[in-house]
Amino acid sequence: MNTLEWTRRGLIAAATATVAFTGMAHADGHQMMDSVHFLIPGGAGGGWDGTARGTGEALVNSGLVGNATYENMSGGGGGVAIGNLIENADSSHGTLMVNSTPIVIRALTGEIAQSFRDLTLVAGTVGDYAALVVNAESPIMSMEDALAAYREAPQDFAIGGGSVPGGMDHLVAAIIMQGAGEDPTAFNYIGYDAGGEAMAGLLSGEIDALSTGFSEAVALADQGAIRILGVTAPERVPAYEEAPSFVEQGIDAQFVNWRGFFAAPGLPEDQLVAYQNLLAEMMDTPEWEEIRASMGLVNIFRPGDEFKAFLEGQEQQIGDLMRELGFL
Repeated sequence: MNTLEWTRRGLIAAATATVAFTGMAHADGHQMMDSVHFLIPGGAGGGWDGTARGTGEALVNSGLVGNATYENMSGGGGGVAIGNLIENADSSHGTLMVNSTPIVIRALTGEIAQSFRDLTLVAGTVGDYAALVVNAESPIMSMEDALAAYREAPQDFAIGGGSVPGGMDHLVAAIIMQGAGEDPTAFNYIGYDAGGEAMAGLLSGEIDALSTGFSEAVALADQGAIRILGVTAPERVPAYEEAPSFVEQGIDAQFVNWRGFFAAPGLPEDQLVAYQNLLAEMMDTPEWEEIRASMGLVNIFRPGDEFKAFLEGQEQQIGDLMRELGFL
């Protein structure tokens, strides 16, 4: 039995010993909660939005939750939603806020005043590799072509992303360029407010290439709108095996962006365990498996203290890297 299975069984055992707050049932496929409200710190079309709505869809379709609702609250690099959750903690016990690696990066840079330590850590659920993509009509057919175009005219070659300079998409692009033997601080990066806007910039020709989440790229690649030059996975991802990894192209660039859920500070222990149990159960359902696979995500379930330890490790790793690259 693997660690993940032990974790899930432990959560189920703990949850059956608690008094559930919204009609929780035993882990037998019956409804475990009446409803869940998802707070999304960005606009429609980005990775946070897709993760929250996909999770809610899986919970409802599997019968684990009766109803899921969603609220998009953009602004401040996610800081507006985080601040709102903290300020309204007493009335937000039915809310799960989705977030990902940027909560670590933006706290390091001071873009947001809060960090993961100011919230209740529910669980990390999935990971998304990053990708460098171009418009399907671009003459750039491969990463080799992209590097050749960059080397010919560095300042004319623009790489965009759905985050500010120094944010995650910029950091990933720097990792890729560094892995390819280029100066990670020298390329022209253009930041957009969200992933959806960045993709629109690519499709309209404002930028030459886009640093984005692999899951966000898969759907548009399937439609023939974009071409994926490389993925920051150790090997090709089954969700879209046409896309080569950077590793197989001789570029040392690996990165995975976790996605997970947080609750308001002060969430009662029985409610926290119920949420963790709910998400653990969801991850074993065929409904979730279908959604996860379609988004190109990988399961990395880490509840509570395990999630905290992972975040602390990532904070150290990314902080060191950002200092090395001159972002801090």
